[in-house]
Amino acid sequence: MNKAAGIRASSLALVVAAVALIPSIAASQARARPTAPATTTLLVPDRVWDGVEDAPRSGWAVLVTGNKIIAAGPRAQVSAPSGATTIDLPGTTLMPGLIDAHSHVLLHPYNETSWNDQVLHESLALRTARAVNHLKATLMAGFTTLRDLGTEGAGYADVGLKQAINQGVIPGPRLFASTRAIVATGAYGPAGFTPEYQSDIPQGGQEASGVDQMAQVVRDQIKHGADWVKIYADYRWGPNGENEPTFTLDELKEAVDIANTSGRPVTVHATTAEGMRRAILAGVSSIEHGDNGTPEVFKMMADRGICLVPTLAAGDAILQYGGWHKGVDPDPPSIVNKKKSFRAALDAGVTICNGSDVGVFTHGDNAREVEMLVAYGMTPLAALRSATSIDAKMLRMGDKLGQVKEGYLADLIAVKGDPTKDISAIRNVQLVMKDGTIYRQ
Repeated sequence: MNKAAGIRASSLALVVAAVALIPSIAASQARARPTAPATTTLLVPDRVWDGVEDAPRSGWAVLVTGNKIIAAGPRAQVSAPSGATTIDLPGTTLMPGLIDAHSHVLLHPYNETSWNDQVLHESLALRTARAVNHLKATLMAGFTTLRDLGTEGAGYADVGLKQAINQGVIPGPRLFASTRAIVATGAYGPAGFTPEYQSDIPQGGQEASGVDQMAQVVRDQIKHGADWVKIYADYRWGPNGENEPTFTLDELKEAVDIANTSGRPVTVHATTAEGMRRAILAGVSSIEHGDNGTPEVFKMMADRGICLVPTLAAGDAILQYGGWHKGVDPDPPSIVNKKKSFRAALDAGVTICNGSDVGVFTHGDNAREVEMLVAYGMTPLAALRSATSIDAKMLRMGDKLGQVKEGYLADLIAVKGDPTKDISAIRNVQLVMKDGTIYRQ
């Protein structure tokens, strides 16, 4: 061996030895790194509603250590260890953090800027900066979990926002992302451009055509971080702008099969009875809107355990932007129809989940949907269950979220008054805790 080769061999041996030492060095550093002790907080409200029971329990307290609920029960039976912080919350109901299962954190109200202009004229940086504020406002309003159902032209920004929340870079609710959402080619928007340029216009969703392309697009969204797959099963693409189904049953089945194989659920935007029927037969987990659902379709949903997220607040807001004076003018036909279809869903025994389509209206005003669930026929207690334990179960987090229960994650809010009797109490938030950290007090 010549001298140069010997030097190279010696250098290589040193590199191999150094690499071999990395795991032991890392382990030593990990052992040496101090770990902050978990903090313990005792919350003492007037009453506790656990997200399930028919009424709050007076005189209860809740003990939180780290990010978990350690105990919940009568104050005399819940003892705090030495050094724990006690927070008295007189006049309040302590309850699970609220969940909004249909949000668009990258949109802002349409009476500020139209959907088309947001998609076409607002930069990704601007929209993401707005979303940071949206997320904080939502958390401060007592909504500790969001399912975001489409970035509407903002790519995969929801995945980055979720990471920023999880890493403590920005405050915000737990976020379930669906990335771009899937739309049929030619069925979504922005639309209305000359045929020569229509194919070049950025779209609010990811287009797909045919079973093979549907498979590719579903996998692509999963690759980019989707927790849920969101599909538009119908949309306003009829010859005269009518709502019509967009995907065939086979296309929808392909999407559900692939998503479910990966452990991810599928939800669909559907406002027509036929779009809903196809989605039901395809095996989706939830249906958004359901404006024109029929008793027959709702029975199919109930029989299969498919949830309805009615998004009552969105259409209500859009009509008010258009000049409807709610409470003064008669209900427009679409509101009359929505009330009728929602009643049919309730009568059929469909599981109702809370999701507002916030972004159409102001972030932080998420309570609007829960209040409308009551106004449209649910009891305050039923609406609160929809916004806590029922939503958590739909999100496949029913064993961790949506209840005040030992072992559950400490996502808790305290509101002045008793929301099980007066739903408007959820607007009077006194404390917000998410994952054991207090964000509002």
